[in-house]
Amino acid sequence: DSDELPKSKRSRLDSLTSTDNKTEKTNDEPTTTSTSPPIPTTQAADTTASATNTNTNPAAVLTILSPNLLHNAEQLATTYQTATPYPHGVLENIFIDGFLDQVLSEVKNNLKAKFKESDLFRVYQSIDLANIDPLEPTLQKSMPALLQLRETLYSGEYRSFVERVAGLDAGTLTEEVDSAVNCHDQGCHLLCHDDVIGTRKVSYILYLTDPTPTWTDEDGGRLELYDTVTELDPTRLDHDSNQLPVSLTSTKRVPEPFPVKTVLPHFNSMAYFVVQPGISFHSVQEVFCDRPRLSIQGWYHAKETPTLMDHASLNQLKTYHHGTEAEQSYTPITPTITTNCHHDNLSKNDIQFLSEYINPTYLTPKSITDIQEWFEEESSVQLRHFFNEKWASKIQACVLDVDSKDNVGRGKSAIDYMVGVSDDWKPVGPAHKQRFLEYVGDAALEEISETTMAADSSTTTTTTTTTTPATQSGELLLHLKKTIFESPIFGRLIENFTSLGIPIGCRGKIRRFRPGLDYTIAHYGILTKESVLDATVCFVAGSGNQSQGIDAEDNDDIMWQSDDKGGFECYISADEDGGEGEAADEYDEEDDTKLLSVSASNNTLSLVYRDPGTMRFVKYVSCGAPSSRWDVSMEYELEDDDDDDNEDDDNENDDDNDNHSSESKTI
Repeated sequence: DSDELPKSKRSRLDSLTSTDNKTEKTNDEPTTTSTSPPIPTTQAADTTASATNTNTNPAAVLTILSPNLLHNAEQLATTYQTATPYPHGVLENIFIDGFLDQVLSEVKNNLKAKFKESDLFRVYQSIDLANIDPLEPTLQKSMPALLQLRETLYSGEYRSFVERVAGLDAGTLTEEVDSAVNCHDQGCHLLCHDDVIGTRKVSYILYLTDPTPTWTDEDGGRLELYDTVTELDPTRLDHDSNQLPVSLTSTKRVPEPFPVKTVLPHFNSMAYFVVQPGISFHSVQEVFCDRPRLSIQGWYHAKETPTLMDHASLNQLKTYHHGTEAEQSYTPITPTITTNCHHDNLSKNDIQFLSEYINPTYLTPKSITDIQEWFEEESSVQLRHFFNEKWASKIQACVLDVDSKDNVGRGKSAIDYMVGVSDDWKPVGPAHKQRFLEYVGDAALEEISETTMAADSSTTTTTTTTTTPATQSGELLLHLKKTIFESPIFGRLIENFTSLGIPIGCRGKIRRFRPGLDYTIAHYGILTKESVLDATVCFVAGSGNQSQGIDAEDNDDIMWQSDDKGGFECYISADEDGGEGEAADEYDEEDDTKLLSVSASNNTLSLVYRDPGTMRFVKYVSCGAPSSRWDVSMEYELEDDDDDDNEDDDNENDDDNDNHSSESKTI
């Protein structure tokens, strides 16, 4: 069970409320239309309405631009071409004093905005400025500066200036107007992408953030630029499963996990760059402060789409690889012979072994039967307080100690991208698909059992160990993964819980999602050929008692359950019309459908039956979250059952809605 999601937080600007019934067009980096309250939707959606710029008086253009700006094109072009990680520029103080102050006042007092959220972003956005009629008397009176700004930015004179400073041939940019006002309030963000959609050619961001006080790194909201590396093609391997040389496979580029350059959103400055498929990767860092990051985001368009469109981040996200991008190949689960079964195929020895780790409540015949019935009805279930107190308290204390030492969460600015990175905890990318830390240590299970667990949570006994708290946390989670989740005994328990049969293989990762930094994105590369069972156990701040109702002492639980700080895992349905290698030219929120959302909850095991057409993602964890999200995420390979497949085909239409409820059972 779950409480109703809270109403979406409004912008700090009282005037930025829900939109009228005006045609919208996306702006500030890819977005999608949605309604309050914020519900995780799908990959970012971009609809492109076009408008033709009216003739502009050249004198009017020059009157609002800073003196000599247009005459400095050659110097600016040189700076642009030599910038890294890809050509880009930042124009400072481009408009005369006082002009943007008037624009800012008009935006605050007259424009309306809508809250939008998906796996990729969280933002408040106005209508497309192309849809504002400059001949409307009311608008002429209420927003003259904004209209003049729009006409200037898309005038022939200014477009010619942009072409020169960006190294483009004269006449490359068309008159199409494509821009809007964005408000990134506290907690708002936009994750990594390359902006390639349709005929976009140059991306720009004009910052309207209040100049007083000066925006700093601690405030967040920086434009982040990423370097790229050559992508290895997961579909082309040699006979020994080794990647073929890059020259024989793929030349696509993907972003590194962390940005290599950032730009602060200073008032009266403009960042710009040519949109390049698989190259111009950027993001908007979460706004950490309680101030709105206002900007006018837009694009200049060309007559034709760029070359190498299949390299674009959107196309990479919407290309089928049929599971080849999953974590790794399955590890077979070797079945063992059981005798003297206590419940179905679980022996007394099995129950005794499992009770060393798992809450005994879940091992009784009645509980197993109840869980099985609920799972058969809903295809998912969450089991709270899954591991016993000995293991749960030890792990939670350890991971929260790491968060405390790393100084993350609870509103602290996440400035250090490398926080928590070590030889044992490696960053995982590429950033346009995911970013989190994965535990890659491989300590012996005996060492974990005898050393790490020697200090029981109820005693002050200490042991001689040189492991750091972060390594110790990884070792504890690794022990659960190896000893429990990969064991044949747990496979038999899963069969009892789900009626899906004993898993024949498994694969998984130990992950840490740091507040203000980490996430995963839904994409077609993780779609599997066959149905699988997801089993994920989460460790976070809180008691894990969300289902017990609102309790003033459980503020962390309430925060996680609200989903306002992210960290939840969401399941969505992929577009059935998509195809392998199909080139997409726009984001479309109707491509994907939300099926299930599972809030982060301490010591809670989530079991979800996932069919081949379903994607999942972990929503970006806000810096305001109570802690990192630490989890062991497993995927179980199920044995084919032809009889069940035929039965499913016969009842597909009747059971589709029942098997994918947006609210799963919780125990």
